[in-house]
Amino acid sequence: MAHGPSPACRPPPAAMRRGGPAAIAACLAGALAVLAGPGPGPGSATGTGRRPPRSYGHLEGDVRWRRLFSATRFFLRIDGGGGVEGTRWRERPGSIVEIRSVRVGVVAIRAVHTGFYLAMNKRGRLYGSKEFSPNCKFTERIEENGYNTYASLRWRHRGRPMFLSLNSKGRPQRGGRTSRQHLSTHFLPMLVS
Repeated sequence: MAHGPSPACRPPPAAMRRGGPAAIAACLAGALAVLAGPGPGPGSATGTGRRPPRSYGHLEGDVRWRRLFSATRFFLRIDGGGGVEGTRWRERPGSIVEIRSVRVGVVAIRAVHTGFYLAMNKRGRLYGSKEFSPNCKFTERIEENGYNTYASLRWRHRGRPMFLSLNSKGRPQRGGRTSRQHLSTHFLPMLVS
């Protein structure tokens, strides 16, 4: 298999003879033309050269059974009364959760054994809800350290996201006191064996 510059990155002969910045500029111009793709046509959105929005419908409804293990070394648990807490015992009822994609990047978290959805109210308090509502939607994001964070989709505190968080004693923290950088907001979705 031959290796070498792609046709888009081959500078014209005059630029090749001169070398230096002209060759680099020609190469970049060709590469940008390839990335931009074809001009306005039937597949473009509004004829501006922008691509139409992609559909991710195949991701909606994806269901995963997991145990959410916090960086503070607790498993998230929603008990039979709707209380949210952390537990050290992985086999404790309420610690297996169903994480269901509501739409791309947004999930609902429901305790499998108790049936309660994880929810957050406008004051940032976590609770279990028997009924699915807008309070039960969380934005799921994979952080640089490989852990996930879950922020309320509906509520913010002074413009900042409010996160699911378990402190060093396994107690849920109010969303207004949380931050993406705090380890208490970082969770590993562990496979259920």
